[in-house]
Amino acid sequence: MRHRKTGYTLARKASHRRALYANLAQALFEHKRVRTTLTKARATRPFAERLVTYAKKGTLAARRLVLRYLRKKLIVKSLFEGIAPTFAERPGGYTRIIKLGQRVGDAAPMAVLELVGFEGTAPKKKEEKARTSKGEAKPSRPASPAKAKKSEAKKAPAKKKAAKEEKPTHRKAPSKKKAKEGSKEG
Repeated sequence: MRHRKTGYTLARKASHRRALYANLAQALFEHKRVRTTLTKARATRPFAERLVTYAKKGTLAARRLVLRYLRKKLIVKSLFEGIAPTFAERPGGYTRIIKLGQRVGDAAPMAVLELVGFEGTAPKKKEEKARTSKGEAKPSRPASPAKAKKSEAKKAPAKKKAAKEEKPTHRKAPSKKKAKEGSKEG
């Protein structure tokens, strides 16, 4: 019987469960939304909201309490300096769970756990940030392997023409007899 036992065990031992909560919360603060199973989202929600509450305090002790769980200092910095100030006037309810339906493989109910107020602000990948900062456009890729083969086939005649125009001149090495004759003459 249950008898006042609250919380989710998620079929894991306590240490594994704490690590799962920490990793999901870290991903949530980094990407502003996480796609996971509904049960994991419901279990992680109070954990993540508690960390936001610590971050709203902004003290050194609160930062150390958050660093207990989140190992990446850049994410803790963004939590304290970027995320927590947006929730300064909000008394709670920093996250939202949106149900997505069932996963194809095992029919597990899926959900998105996201920070309220950060909808549609997913950060770009590192490579895309570097390209856009230099002003370069993102390189386009063919949609399928068949299209890739067709585009290579179109480029192939141009490569052959260029190869014919730049044909290197190869000379055969002189035979041993001619080399000896050349050395006798000199």
